[in-house]
Amino acid sequence: MDADDVRELALPLRDAADLDPLLARVGDARVVAIGEASHGTHEYYAWRAALTRRLVEEHGFGLVAVEGDWPDCSRVDRSVRLRPGGEDDPRTALDAISRWPTWMWANDDVVDFCRWLRDVNATRPAADRVGFHGLDVYSLWDSMQELVSWLRENEPGHAEAAVQALRCFEPYGEDGAEYAFATRLAPAGCEQTVVDLLRRLCEERGATTDQGDPDPDARFAAEQNAAVVAGAERYYRSMLAGSAESWNVRDVHMADTLDRLLAHTGRRAVVWEHNTHVGDARATDMADAGMTTVGQLLRERHGTDDVVLVGFGGHRGGVVAGREWGAQIERMVVPPAREGSLEHLLHEALGRDALVVVPRGERPGWLDRRLGHRAIGVVYRPERERWGNYVPTVLGQRYDAFLYLEETTPLQPLHLERPDEHVPPAAHAV
Repeated sequence: MDADDVRELALPLRDAADLDPLLARVGDARVVAIGEASHGTHEYYAWRAALTRRLVEEHGFGLVAVEGDWPDCSRVDRSVRLRPGGEDDPRTALDAISRWPTWMWANDDVVDFCRWLRDVNATRPAADRVGFHGLDVYSLWDSMQELVSWLRENEPGHAEAAVQALRCFEPYGEDGAEYAFATRLAPAGCEQTVVDLLRRLCEERGATTDQGDPDPDARFAAEQNAAVVAGAERYYRSMLAGSAESWNVRDVHMADTLDRLLAHTGRRAVVWEHNTHVGDARATDMADAGMTTVGQLLRERHGTDDVVLVGFGGHRGGVVAGREWGAQIERMVVPPAREGSLEHLLHEALGRDALVVVPRGERPGWLDRRLGHRAIGVVYRPERERWGNYVPTVLGQRYDAFLYLEETTPLQPLHLERPDEHVPPAAHAV
């Protein structure tokens, strides 16, 4: 019977000490990717932070990479690593995030974690401090500005050529959707004038970099901003080709960015993203639509022994989200999980918070059944619970471990959405 099998495998989840079996499963893995079943739930963020603290303190993990923009997270990184020009309080850097949905990272739970991380780093030599980095692809214009500023200061010979090429985007007023539509009429867009140039700049810098570079992290950040510009141009251009293509451009970019961070730092990495990116797409109907995910790419590139994928789910509670793309955030009620779903099965069998570590060998049949698994993104409409908001999932194949929470509460944003903030084109809501 499923309920008996669930109770036999599920472990109590009360405090951070109960994560011991998951840490044992991590072992020597190089990457631990930790998901969330929504972008607006306090408990998902808090448990993810608790697990990350233990990975940093007890297992030597050296960087945290998140589903956020590179320039925004660079400001946070300068603060938590006590780098020159960094804010004394990470809250200031997080509160400055201005791309919708700001609450994903500008919230009390991330502030608490980043303050803790800064305190830990303050006791360590600079080379051993834990970084905080963004993996996402949306920040085309911010990354362009960061790149040009770095070139003007460090490689002025390249700066003017970069400025001329990047002016290709000026007519679109920092509007990715307008750029995407324009490329429909003129398919080449800015690809030839920008992407090739930025790639060449990266290659030339890589070929001439002096091993005695006084600030290799700053050089790496400039090259990453160049990679973001190239990736964002591809992303916005792919939006008109269909959901699967643009999704894949984004997730491949995030996986590529993580690989560059791993190579640059030589450290073990914790990844914070939504379940829909962390989980293996091959265990969901996403694969049927031709979509890949960061979790799938990590397993394919690094092997299943070197990657641990951790998912979250909850039965009922509350969340902050927008009802439409770009809308003001609201506190919303999350109703009890739909009957027949993964969360409903766990609620019926357990009725309490639990940790499930997927066995490596033989495992109970419920882990290999395809069940609906709730996914709440930055847009949420509770009225669609009867037919939407769930991803058909084989739990034992999608994740290596799963944290189930019986009741959840909304996270606390640092500020409401501001009228002047940038809203990226609505391609995907997670």
